[in-house]
Amino acid sequence: MPDRAAGRDARPPPAPDLTALAAITDAVQAGAGLPEILRAAARALHASLILVDSSAAVLAVAARSPADERSLMRDAEDVTTIELKVVEAPVGQLRIRTREHAPDGSLLRLISTLIASEVERVRAPERASEEAATSFLRAVLERRIDREEMIARGRGLGAELAPGGSVVVVRAHPRKATEDDWRSRLLAIATRGARSVAPGSISAPAESDPGQVVVLVPDPGGDSGRRVSAAILRELESGLVGFTFAIGRSRKTGDPLDLQRAGDEALLAVNVVEGDYEHSALAYDETGTYQLLLPHMREPAELKRFYEQTVRPLVAYDEQYETDLLGTLSTFLECDANVNATAARLITHRHTVRYRFERVRELTGLDVSSTDGREKLSLGLKAMRVLGIAAPRGPASEPGAGGGRVPR
Repeated sequence: MPDRAAGRDARPPPAPDLTALAAITDAVQAGAGLPEILRAAARALHASLILVDSSAAVLAVAARSPADERSLMRDAEDVTTIELKVVEAPVGQLRIRTREHAPDGSLLRLISTLIASEVERVRAPERASEEAATSFLRAVLERRIDREEMIARGRGLGAELAPGGSVVVVRAHPRKATEDDWRSRLLAIATRGARSVAPGSISAPAESDPGQVVVLVPDPGGDSGRRVSAAILRELESGLVGFTFAIGRSRKTGDPLDLQRAGDEALLAVNVVEGDYEHSALAYDETGTYQLLLPHMREPAELKRFYEQTVRPLVAYDEQYETDLLGTLSTFLECDANVNATAARLITHRHTVRYRFERVRELTGLDVSSTDGREKLSLGLKAMRVLGIAAPRGPASEPGAGGGRVPR
């Protein structure tokens, strides 16, 4: 364990304060809570402390001032970070700044181990609740339980689903590589945002994608889903910096048994909005003709086949050569098949756009100048979005692009 604070004072540390150590034991035995235990630990170590859990949420602070607390959170040069583990499983971090002397290593290890054990004890019921919520939510979305059991189990978890509900799907992607446990933070932030609006909301990570959170929202009035989606987006923008977000929400369903369909609607919406560079959230009602593809969400074989036969060659070409045939095609269709408008939107020359469409025809056998070709390519793009396949992005470097580039 690095001890950056030790170099500030070479004198031996003072003898352990047995009274302060006893205060830690008394706080644990009395169930006084992590804040009181951390304050007692700060006195015993003659240090300022911050305790955070594995999702980077602050559990307790024992600092001399708000400025001292902010400095601890920034991990300044004189701050030592101790990883807290119980049976090799990480449970959080203890950040420490000593005030006079570096604490005795054995004392610090004893206190940090005690704090780790208390964090594990305090958080155990919460984790059990999270496991129960995850199990219930997946049973609902897979329709593995009947209506009566669904309503009863929902009430046990604080969610009244008898009047109906809606589903919100939240997805995040880091803009650059990160090593911290951001998925746990995503779940915590999404849960906090949802419950600030609809207290009975149930959140769980998606089984197929740990970077995705599914939120089941009790929605008796039909507006809770919209407000939950907005609240989660606000929380993400302030609490998960350096990430992109996509949020999809379903319609409100009056019958709890239809929540499986609501889950499909939210997933379709999040897949559609993820490729949209102007919006972060989308309701199923706003997906337009994509709704025609909803029946294929659970049996996507036909969608995959159509995608493979239409735009998959363009994806492969863009990935290999860092071109943007797919983006050019999408823009062209959005511009009502107008080449000049497409060139203006992409800030390039119309000859470059035409060159790219020639490549599209060679790769797919489909001509954007024909109605049939445009329809098939448009449906291929929609299938790709519904399947949640991300489009590759890269600079247009194919022959002909350089001369047609218009200065920004």
